[in-house]
Amino acid sequence: MGFYIVQFLTGLSDASSLFLVAAGLSLIFGVSRIVNMAHGSFYMLGAYIAYVIIAALPHTGISFWGGILLATLAVGVIGIIVEIFLLRRLYRAPELFLLMATFALLLVIQDLARWAFGPEDLIGPMAPGLEGSINILGTLMPTYDLVLIIAAPVVLLFLWFLLTRTRWGILVRAATEDREMLAALGVNQKWLFTSVFFLGSLLAGLGGAIQLPKGGADLLMDMNVIAAAFVIVVVGGMGSIPGAFLAAIIIGELGSFGVLYLPQSTLVMMFLVMAVVLVIRPYGLLGKPELEEGSGESFETVMRPAPKQLRLIGLGILGVLILLPVFGGKYQLVLFGEIALFSLACMSLYFMMGPGGMVSFGHAAFFGGGAYAAALLVHYVRTPMSLALLLTPLCAGLLALIIGWFCVRLSGVYLAMLTLAFAQICWSIVFQWSAFTGGDDGILGIWPAHWASNAVVFYYLTLLISVGGILLLRHLLFTPFGYTMRACRDSRLRADAIGINVTRHQWFSFAVAGVFAGLAGGIYVFSKGSIFPDEMSIPRSFDILLSVLLGGIESITGPIVGSSIFIWLEDKLSNLDFWRLILGCIFIVLVLAFPQGVGGFFGTRFSHFFGEASNDSNPIGKD
Repeated sequence: MGFYIVQFLTGLSDASSLFLVAAGLSLIFGVSRIVNMAHGSFYMLGAYIAYVIIAALPHTGISFWGGILLATLAVGVIGIIVEIFLLRRLYRAPELFLLMATFALLLVIQDLARWAFGPEDLIGPMAPGLEGSINILGTLMPTYDLVLIIAAPVVLLFLWFLLTRTRWGILVRAATEDREMLAALGVNQKWLFTSVFFLGSLLAGLGGAIQLPKGGADLLMDMNVIAAAFVIVVVGGMGSIPGAFLAAIIIGELGSFGVLYLPQSTLVMMFLVMAVVLVIRPYGLLGKPELEEGSGESFETVMRPAPKQLRLIGLGILGVLILLPVFGGKYQLVLFGEIALFSLACMSLYFMMGPGGMVSFGHAAFFGGGAYAAALLVHYVRTPMSLALLLTPLCAGLLALIIGWFCVRLSGVYLAMLTLAFAQICWSIVFQWSAFTGGDDGILGIWPAHWASNAVVFYYLTLLISVGGILLLRHLLFTPFGYTMRACRDSRLRADAIGINVTRHQWFSFAVAGVFAGLAGGIYVFSKGSIFPDEMSIPRSFDILLSVLLGGIESITGPIVGSSIFIWLEDKLSNLDFWRLILGCIFIVLVLAFPQGVGGFFGTRFSHFFGEASNDSNPIGKD
């Protein structure tokens, strides 16, 4: 009996640190609508700064807890600096570009931490007076875990008092409900947002600092905790602090007991919980439904077929790519082939995200799913490459139909997070089913057929499939199907009122995106000769998403521009020291300089040259 009590209390201890991070994340999102990918970085900084301060002071109780407090405040100040000098300049940009900025910030902080604190993991000091254990019915439990258990309810009560019994809390709750009305009443939103970001960052720093004696400090803390924090926030309900507390307890206990009874499920348990909760209750346990209409924000301006001048430029670029084998070497063929297939994957995400209005954080499920389908067909059935490339998009499309059936019933961040949950479930299957998928060792020896083994021939095959897929997706956008997609995106209620089955149409759009992402994955596996679970992981999903955002979601050419820049930068920087720092800084500069994306920026600037009228009231074409 004592063993199970200790296991239960251990789950509460784990939940406490997660709640501190998730509470800050929920608070920031509720007011500013920022999906803050760098929140885990503040958690990591809290641990590192606390370690440095405590190590520099005498090992006493006062110095230990003083170090925790100073580290927490320091992270809060860093949050203020980030909000004022970076995020405040982007509040007028689409919310997804703020996500891109915070992801770039994550890369920067990760390499700065590596430079400042070193690459080695640090073992945290024990809290003076709390080094021992207590005996609970014959089972020992660390005394410090009890401190962590107490911390979460104390912070919850503090936040409840702050949000319900102070004027600042009233303003925060008002901003959560209606920011425009708050501005109309004359409230200085800038400093309100800054104060909220300070408190949210402070809570993340406290979470990192207070767990130092239990978990130490390492450079992977940021990515490890941010996924769990997002799951807790979404399960509890975006913007709900009590919901985050309840979800943290559920996730903490499931993790604690899941290790005992279902150890193979530990990698995906919290994502399974999130998927189940969102399917049953689309807005989280204690969340509120998001408004369907009235945001006033659209993913893109009026979409028109490309004018003659732009088509000529596109033909010129295509001509250069066709002639590339004449003046380029094998390295250039491989690089531009990868750009082409990655452009197709990004275009498939743009198809559902821009015109379709459905943001996905888990698009790698279809890219990697297509790659695994091709690899498994070749490895086990000895399927010819040409047949495998025909079957691969069908397999990915079927996967997208299954996942999409659940996802399209949600919207906004909840839809995006459910796609992430399903992608992680798919990743867990291929990672752990080693007898069939090879697990972490992957599947090797998936080479092109003999007729396509020549580098030039395979380059032309990649170019043909990728360009053909991109043009077909572009063509679909200007068919009745594509116009209906945009109608469903712009006004779900109006589309439903004129007889359009919005859910079914979005479901089909989701499946089409999965088909073409799978086709790109099929080409990818033959270009690499192997496939590993990384191609279905969260970082790969965000590679595709960030490429689309980098190019811009207000332009059809944006995914192509963004994927080209991303692959080129990755190729040039990946072998450098502190490449994450360099890449993150470049992303931040691009986001600040081109808040509509690189493709969207230049498309707007040269619209008159291309003969486009930005205020044309006839979106289909002039009579």
